[in-house]
Amino acid sequence: MLALAWLGLAGCASVPPDAPAAIAGRLTLQVAAHQGEPARGFNASFDLVGDGRAGELRLSTPLGPQIARARWAPGEATIETADGVSRHADLDTLARHAFGEPVPLQALPDWLRGRPWPGAPNRARDDGEAGFEQLGWTIGLARQAEGFVVAARRAAPAATLRVRLLER
Repeated sequence: MLALAWLGLAGCASVPPDAPAAIAGRLTLQVAAHQGEPARGFNASFDLVGDGRAGELRLSTPLGPQIARARWAPGEATIETADGVSRHADLDTLARHAFGEPVPLQALPDWLRGRPWPGAPNRARDDGEAGFEQLGWTIGLARQAEGFVVAARRAAPAATLRVRLLER
C-alpha cells in the first residue's frame, strides 16, 4: 500500500511557469518494521518539477511506464491511482494519508537540490558530514556531486530515502 500510495500521486494543480528546473532520477524508500507493521519499501524512477509550494511529481516503474503523477499548489494536493482520486487540503495531509505517518514531501524538491526547505528550521548535521537536519530527517549530501542524496529518519518507524539524480 505504501508503494501504491507513493506511486499514485496525481491531480489538477498546475506547475507555475517560473518553477525551478526539473529533476529526474531513481529513488528507493525503505521504512522499518514498527509496532507489528512489517518493513516496507519500493523503487521508482521520477521526474519532479516545482517546489514545496507548487509542483508535479511523476513516478514510473523501473521499466518505464508512468504509474503515477502528483500535483500540488497552495490549498490543494491530489493523489490519483488506479483505485481512484484522493484530494487533500495540502501536501502534508496527502503524505499522512498516503503513508499513515508524516513524510515531508513538501521539502523533497529542496532536499534533492542540496538545500534545506525554507519552510522549516534546519541545522548542521551532528556528525559533521555534508548535509543538514530538518523536520526530523538527516539529509546526506556527501555524494551530491555524484548525484546521490540520502534522507534518513531515526524516529520510529525509521525510514531511509535514497535518491540517484540523473543529469538532464
